[in-house]
Amino acid sequence: MSGNVTLDVDFARSFFPALNPSWSFLENAGGTLVPTTVVNRVASYMTETQVQPGTNFDASRIAAERMDEGREIMAAIINAKADEIVIGPSTTNNVYVLANALRPWFADGDEVIVTNVDHEANNGAWRRYADAGLAVREWRMDPETGELNIDDLQALLTDRTRLVCFTACSNITGSINDVAAIAKLVHDAGALVCVDGVAFTPHRAVDVKELDVDFYLYSIYKVFGPHAAILYGKPEHLARLENQNHYFVEGNPFLMLSPGGPNHELTAGAAGVGDYFNALYDHQFGDEAADTHTKLSRLFGLFADHEARLSAPLVDFLSARSNLRLFGPVSADMDKRAAVFSFVAEGRDSAEIAERLQQKGAGLRSGDFYAARCIDGLGVRPQNGVIRASLVHYNTPADVDRLIKCLDEEV
Repeated sequence: MSGNVTLDVDFARSFFPALNPSWSFLENAGGTLVPTTVVNRVASYMTETQVQPGTNFDASRIAAERMDEGREIMAAIINAKADEIVIGPSTTNNVYVLANALRPWFADGDEVIVTNVDHEANNGAWRRYADAGLAVREWRMDPETGELNIDDLQALLTDRTRLVCFTACSNITGSINDVAAIAKLVHDAGALVCVDGVAFTPHRAVDVKELDVDFYLYSIYKVFGPHAAILYGKPEHLARLENQNHYFVEGNPFLMLSPGGPNHELTAGAAGVGDYFNALYDHQFGDEAADTHTKLSRLFGLFADHEARLSAPLVDFLSARSNLRLFGPVSADMDKRAAVFSFVAEGRDSAEIAERLQQKGAGLRSGDFYAARCIDGLGVRPQNGVIRASLVHYNTPADVDRLIKCLDEEV
């Protein structure tokens, strides 16, 4: 994916002051660390321009410009335009707002398809449609593998299907779904797709235009930014959605779908993600790319290659131990899975093991990770869910070695 160039992990890590060789941060799927560039952007906004943005005095004008920078880089990460995204406090919140705005498009008896793999963010709001007269159908994963089978979706689609909600990548199994193929199947049936990209976007370059998705969601705080989230929608859809803000806020989907408006300092702070990516790109490639998305595609190619190398020994260890059950593909192939690894130990409580690993310097967690339906579908609720380790590009082989050593001692 990245030719002969390999990621300079030490350079990347130099931007993350929270990283410390005395312990390993392995809970990136719950929220990545932020680089100093983000911290500086937030601090600069709050110390210099903490005013209402968008009027003509200097601080207000600069505040708006800084927020625009944040919107532009967040859109570019998925190859969208700034006026095609909405910034909200979380993906869960964004889905609830979207579900309310989309409801008038549907009639009683229309059908919505959800999965039992997805994080509840792309589940709960849609399932509440059942209380409003719609039929909610479930695309169920294979309980052994945790995989979604596209043939099973084909069997669920009818002429009353209006919307299919699914994940690009499970935050439990790490399994990557073929978003473009699913979107085409659903569109051919005359329905829309809403894709949860939260667990996928930190690991791969995303092109919402190429995928041809109607709605796409990701969390900024899981892509090295502050705690906020993005909702993308095709422009023709955003223009039709029912206003969810004050009645007099009309004509601007960015505000109509962001009740009360976005968080100013965090929107501005998101531009620091772009500062970090630019610094890393210049260090790694030292040339001028055609556009921001091209830069990001090359960078994320480096990330994927690095994560694959990190993942291989962990997959080998987890799959070789007869008393451990690894969920998702038994592979470090980054076309098949992201670097998210959930597992259980036979006859053991996941919470107890996770606590012991934490004491040894492995910063990970256990539980259902807000994908409760997936945990129940896999049958591991009695073990207090799964133990999850998740890697991103600033992780090192030493982090993986520490985890394997700790697991070898504890299980």
